[in-house]
Amino acid sequence: MTEISHTEEMQEAFLRQQNELRDKIEQADRLAIGDVKRVAGVDLAYWKQGEDEYAVCCIVVIDFETHAVLEKQHVSGKIEVPYMPGFLAFRELPLILKTAALLETSPDIFIFDGNGYLHPRHMGIATHASFSLHKPTVGIAKTYFRVDQKTDYTEPADEAGSYTDIVIGGEVYGRALRTQKHIKPVFISVGNYISLDTACALAMQLTDKESHIPLPTRLADLETHIEREAARNAVL
Repeated sequence: MTEISHTEEMQEAFLRQQNELRDKIEQADRLAIGDVKRVAGVDLAYWKQGEDEYAVCCIVVIDFETHAVLEKQHVSGKIEVPYMPGFLAFRELPLILKTAALLETSPDIFIFDGNGYLHPRHMGIATHASFSLHKPTVGIAKTYFRVDQKTDYTEPADEAGSYTDIVIGGEVYGRALRTQKHIKPVFISVGNYISLDTACALAMQLTDKESHIPLPTRLADLETHIEREAARNAVL
């Protein structure tokens, strides 16, 4: 079997799984924002060793009210699935689930540095992971992902908390949210078991003056840089 046909077979299997799962997405709050106590930020960083590709996943859990860090965990390993547009979750999910399994603190919500509903089949990493984590999830991306390669977003007003909906084919896929004045927006999309309004409210409450990126994923991103360098120098 050629590498091309193997990749095509994987794509077909992945597509079937995404189509099966997307009908189970719930864009409604399973948890009131007032009941949120612990929030986890999730991010990954990649590197190459020879012909092989590796990644490290870092999860940082913080207290929702105080923003104090409660726990950090990470797992690194070889990436077994080649890059295929629209199927990123299948590359990242194994490391994410291994890292989440190490947590001693149980997060109420997981926030991902990436997309959820803002995806051609509404199955970005934040959404896909929710079916294994069984917790509400949110995708918060730093850059805009053009789902249909033509729909752009409208810049929100230059005020903290301003937003514009990202509408594709008459459906709201996500929001461009300005978390700080004079700073570019982030892109919020529902993962699962949460509403877009609540996802945006969480993002605003979790953003401090240090950055326009909400704290959980910002801290997770910082950890990936540290752990990637450590893993590069270790024998995997």
